[in-house]
Amino acid sequence: MSYRPDLPMIVQSDRTILLETQHPLFTEARQAIHGFAELIKSPEYIHTYRITPLSLWNAAASGMEPEQVSETLATYSKYGVPPTIVKEISETMRKYGLIKLEQSGDTLVLTSEEPLLLAELFSYKSIAELFDEPYKLKPYARGLIKQELIRLGYPVQDIAGYNLGEACPIGLREVSSQGRPFSLRPYQEEAVSAFYSGGEAIGGSGVLVLPCGAGKTVIGLGAICQLQTATLILTTNTTSVRQWIQELLDKTGLDPAMVGEYTGDCKEVKPITVATYQILTYRPAAEKEFPHMRLFSERDWGLIIYDEVHLLPAPVFRVTSGIQATRRLGLTATLVREDGREEDVFTLIGPKKYEIPWKTMEEQGWIAEARCQEIRLPFEAKWREAYAHASARQKFRIAAENPRKLEVVRQLLERHAHDRVLIIGQYVDQLDQMATALQLPLITGKVPEKERETLYSQFKKGEITRLIVSKVANFAVDLPDANVAIQISGTFGSRQEEAQRLGRILRPKADDNKAHFYTLVTRDTREQEFSLHRQLFLVEQGYPYDIIEMEALV
Repeated sequence: MSYRPDLPMIVQSDRTILLETQHPLFTEARQAIHGFAELIKSPEYIHTYRITPLSLWNAAASGMEPEQVSETLATYSKYGVPPTIVKEISETMRKYGLIKLEQSGDTLVLTSEEPLLLAELFSYKSIAELFDEPYKLKPYARGLIKQELIRLGYPVQDIAGYNLGEACPIGLREVSSQGRPFSLRPYQEEAVSAFYSGGEAIGGSGVLVLPCGAGKTVIGLGAICQLQTATLILTTNTTSVRQWIQELLDKTGLDPAMVGEYTGDCKEVKPITVATYQILTYRPAAEKEFPHMRLFSERDWGLIIYDEVHLLPAPVFRVTSGIQATRRLGLTATLVREDGREEDVFTLIGPKKYEIPWKTMEEQGWIAEARCQEIRLPFEAKWREAYAHASARQKFRIAAENPRKLEVVRQLLERHAHDRVLIIGQYVDQLDQMATALQLPLITGKVPEKERETLYSQFKKGEITRLIVSKVANFAVDLPDANVAIQISGTFGSRQEEAQRLGRILRPKADDNKAHFYTLVTRDTREQEFSLHRQLFLVEQGYPYDIIEMEALV
């Protein structure tokens, strides 16, 4: 195996990739492997990626061939690619589509070019009991069989087709109701096209991955207009429900009477219905049924849109398993799930159909250019002593609530006196204290929805330019003019939360298209350890974090 010292990468036989961050080809190589490898560690000089079966199956579902993956690795590897890895890539990617689920008359059947493989799989009781007779699937088991087979290492390619659903004529406006010219951006058209796949059976289920601020809601509107069918849209909170409805009425010709809100406040079922995950997963007691899950069968939906699909709750996964004949579109900024259920997203919503890197969007001016900085603070002596005697979980909270963070926030607010600033945190007590000390408005889960909407509206209009928010603002809150975020505490090592919080400030700005993301971390603590993990996804997307000591702030 020849040695090429001029290249930035080492591919190892355990399917890990070591990539030198200081190498001139680092950015190019990182971009090249992004579609089939996952970042697992990102210290200063060497980033470690891993090639997993799921990352390869997503690559295969997007049309990538095993030879392309192996050639990409060979292009950047100092020592070439171990032959065992080349073979594993080929064998793993070949498994996607080796088993297909197809329609035969009124029956769903499993097919394969390798009959002996099917016979082998049917020797598993968990597989055989899902069929009435060999290869003919029981009507309810379309999702279950895909879950069972991916656990055995055989992701099913579902080409059994979909119900058309109830017709719902809808078209995009050329001028929005607010009088602004409107059309899909080129990448938004590409995303809709990748999902729809010309109406063929290979289309109709899948996930579109785009940065926060890229207009995923508009892509959802494009998909509805492409299919012209009754649609159920599921999203994270009531604020997001109303933003979806606002966009539907602003950018399509839909009569308002055709659009329904299904939340804790209002329960309308219309041809286009927007609901929260929270209302669907409500039940009066743990042993009771979920009364609002009937929404899935209240109309003949032709499309279900799962907004922020990486947050899909387990009960909704279960229902989704039983509605595989309905087209399903997942929208997200990151496929990372902290519960490890990425395989269920792959099988029940669909594979990744389209992804555009955050930095590509930034370079094209579609999202703001962001600078990420981690500011490390010391503890005062009494807090350091309390930290030393605390349990592991208590240590994180003590570090997160370091009182010196208030000093740093004051300094940053002075630095950004003319900007729109969000101060974001995890702990309500900490946020209350900061809101009182700084005399700033605060939004937490305790604040009524109407009051939240008033504060969001004031922020958008520039009537207020500082807003303190809890994790209720992590998702689907549209504050396009926010250009500074100060994160004072977070949910342990959550990569998805870090991405979503940066996303709050990435919408393109009319003048200076720049954004600043500050994370305040107590030095030499559990919080600093967790911050490294939180940053993994954004580092993979090309956002380096500048480390600044509090003492160096000016």
